[in-house]
Amino acid sequence: MAFEFVASELAERRAASLFRQCQVVEQTDGRTLVVNGRQYLNFSSNDYLGLAHSDALKQVATEAAQHWSTGSGASALVTGHSLAHAELEDYLAERLERERVLLFNSGFAANQALIQTLMQRGGSILADKLCHASMLDGALASGAKLQRFAHNDMTHLASLLQKAQGDTLVMSEGVFSMDGDVAPLEQLSLLGAQHEALLYVDDAHGFGVSGHDGLGVASQWAQPQLPLLMATFGKAVGTSGAFLAVPDAIYAYLVNYARHYIYSTAMSPLLAAITLGSLKLIDTQAWRRDKLNHNIQFFRHLAGQQGLPLMASQTAIQPLLIGDAKHCMALASKLREQGMWLTPIRPPTVPPASSRLRITISAAHTEADINQLIQTLVRGMTHVG
Repeated sequence: MAFEFVASELAERRAASLFRQCQVVEQTDGRTLVVNGRQYLNFSSNDYLGLAHSDALKQVATEAAQHWSTGSGASALVTGHSLAHAELEDYLAERLERERVLLFNSGFAANQALIQTLMQRGGSILADKLCHASMLDGALASGAKLQRFAHNDMTHLASLLQKAQGDTLVMSEGVFSMDGDVAPLEQLSLLGAQHEALLYVDDAHGFGVSGHDGLGVASQWAQPQLPLLMATFGKAVGTSGAFLAVPDAIYAYLVNYARHYIYSTAMSPLLAAITLGSLKLIDTQAWRRDKLNHNIQFFRHLAGQQGLPLMASQTAIQPLLIGDAKHCMALASKLREQGMWLTPIRPPTVPPASSRLRITISAAHTEADINQLIQTLVRGMTHVG
């Protein structure tokens, strides 16, 4: 029978405790969610500032809906590029001090568009070992040779740069999505400049919460030091979509050659207007970042007192390393029995034997929520361990 591998490979995933399936979220307010009629405290959302379900952003959406349509009707190069899109791009370019900004429907599409298009003629791509799957897929689909350097290891990167041939792209993340640590951007920038390589940073998890005015880990670096930047709106900004911030020439090249941009229907004008409103809220409501940072430190303080095996992250991503996938699944199940929603992250998303609970802290959480989480984690690990 054709496609027999489908059943066999799914059976292998189940046997290894690596099978994945969607859960229907019936209701959520950012702090909690409801699945199968039961409410849980939600420590798995990337809505770091609590904006997605906030009254402030709902008001922005209500006002934007009076002016903008829910659909763009065409690709950006046909009739899909509205004034709402242009205003969002211009705002980002000005705030980030970049020459041009280009919008995409997802970070996955933005990463693939930039990498595949820019490297279609060959050359070398040097990627941090923990770069996101979308970056690696873009590299594999390009015409370039892909090599991966040890995570945040500048000595290894330098050795690869010395041997790289042709146009070279160095890729990293601002905040790494599974470990929660930060890239050494200054060293990356210096190495890139020394070897005439372009530096590309995916700051999906830093944008909105880190750096000056919440503009991301990468925002302090000007375009000459960090020429290629991507970030998403679906996390701290509380909407969806993504953008690339690039020099004029690369902007024009992408508009003319990036298939992900040319042949995709443009982002909804309504969504673009709401996203711009959310960015302005981030600029004016610094208390959200302050609350998030307080919650992160409060969580780490309590976790340290209990000896929980946290990884060395100072960001909203707080991975609790478990190791064995089956053990990780059992712990997540036990925690859900106690009303805590924490997602088990397993291979191939993370390396073998490094399964973890990826705890995400939000400004929407209260100290009581975090206290309850810590107590539940301690009980769960004692029971499952």
